[in-house]
Amino acid sequence: MSHPMAVCLWFDGAAEEAATFYAATFPDSRVDKVTHAPGDYPAGQQGDVLTVEFTVCGTPFVGLNGGGGVAHGHAISFQIFTDTQAETDRLWDAIVGNGGKPNACSWCSDRWGVNWQIVPRVLPAALSHPDPDVRARAFTAMMGMTRIDIAGIEAAVRGDAA
Repeated sequence: MSHPMAVCLWFDGAAEEAATFYAATFPDSRVDKVTHAPGDYPAGQQGDVLTVEFTVCGTPFVGLNGGGGVAHGHAISFQIFTDTQAETDRLWDAIVGNGGKPNACSWCSDRWGVNWQIVPRVLPAALSHPDPDVRARAFTAMMGMTRIDIAGIEAAVRGDAA
């Protein structure tokens, strides 16, 4: 690892599978290194995949096959910013359509329970707009969405009736 910090994600034996999925799904992503356990450990045996170093959107991660009983929670999520509805839909469908679950307001979780937010850039721009009425309309529109609809956010910004 050449970076001074990486995000470590705990998996129950699926670190390599998850890293491979992320590398195939997100831009500027890849599996960098797979390390096998040099001996038996509580969650596995010598030779099992112990850690996987991978990159998602240029950010370094380590997947640790630490065993069961440790769930990912909503306190941590990874925001992926998108520019188009097609990009938003592709990423959302990749996560939710491969065993993941949708949630509200851009949130979804993948089949390993890792939480993601697929956020079109128009959304944070609308939510930080200088006009408080625009911010309120965009917020109200977002609260009614699961997957973010760019046209819906843009209509809210313009003040178009829903």
